[in-house]
Amino acid sequence: MNTNKIVIFLVAAVALLALPLFAQSFGQGWVRILALALLYVLLALGLNIVVGYAGLLDLGFVAFYAVGAYMYALLASPHLIENFPWIKAAFPNGLHTPIWLVIPLAAGLAATAGVLLGTPVLKLRGDYLAIVTLGFGEIIRVFMNNLEHPVNITNGPRGLDRIDPMSLFGVSFGKTLQIGGIQLPSVTLYYYLFLALVVASVIICHRLETSRIGRAWMAIREDEIAAKAMGINTRNMKLLAFGMGATFGGVSGSMFAAFQGFVSPESFSLMESVMIVAMVVLGGIGYLPGVILGAVLLAALPEVLRYVAGPLQHATDGRLDASILRQLLIALAMISIMLLRPRGLWPSPEHGKGAPKAVPAR
Repeated sequence: MNTNKIVIFLVAAVALLALPLFAQSFGQGWVRILALALLYVLLALGLNIVVGYAGLLDLGFVAFYAVGAYMYALLASPHLIENFPWIKAAFPNGLHTPIWLVIPLAAGLAATAGVLLGTPVLKLRGDYLAIVTLGFGEIIRVFMNNLEHPVNITNGPRGLDRIDPMSLFGVSFGKTLQIGGIQLPSVTLYYYLFLALVVASVIICHRLETSRIGRAWMAIREDEIAAKAMGINTRNMKLLAFGMGATFGGVSGSMFAAFQGFVSPESFSLMESVMIVAMVVLGGIGYLPGVILGAVLLAALPEVLRYVAGPLQHATDGRLDASILRQLLIALAMISIMLLRPRGLWPSPEHGKGAPKAVPAR
């Protein structure tokens, strides 16, 4: 790494660490937007493994997000204790799962769900694969919505509340932390936790991209038949892509449950899956900087536009509804991006190269 890259890296690190401290001076709402943007970056990085690297169009990625969220909610809330006496007898003080156990459990459970999804759809491609994965995402949402009878596990459409906040080294993320003269509210602590997970995820994705596994995924993406002819086990590589991508979704889901303190099936609708796919495609499919940029912009844009749509509604004397106007502005922004930058805001430099120039005759 040369000196320029080291300087850029240090400047970016300092900026990311100082950003919430600057933003919280304008209100904790802005820090919350930053934290949610990091959570969507984590989701987009996971989907990029499936869509960007392996070329498998997955419209049900939100299912793994839901699996991780409900897993943490059940292990960190009194719901199971109240509904299952034998669990209360085994854990009289309640289930207060530590973060060191939450992340591996969420990753493992979501990876298992990813492999279970990938197994029956190995021979599907393109639109057919998209329809099946879309159906899988809806099945999980309906499953969570109705798993209330005869045994109440998910509490149905009412969702799960009273979820414990994350705790790390004895520090609860649900309380304000005082360090010297600096106060770090709960939302700021979650920002730093999500930032650490995103940095770790970027390193993992980069290592995967440059590894033999990453090159095998890209070979399958470009031409599956040629990849199989070259000796690549396309079946195992596809299952690995589904499992690895789902791992990121499960971890981000558990973080979402801790951050919100409440989960319900409405948080994992089809629109969430569509937005995550849009983040990958609009940012630059298969390219880590582009995926991160797309996730940050599309995650922050709806929240930022709240401050635009409200004044516009007031200016029109209420004739324009703020929520509908906000969705319209988001759609117009996405359409403009795809018209002006059809390969994404920050596409991979390895794709879309122009044809080689002819060598002039001597």
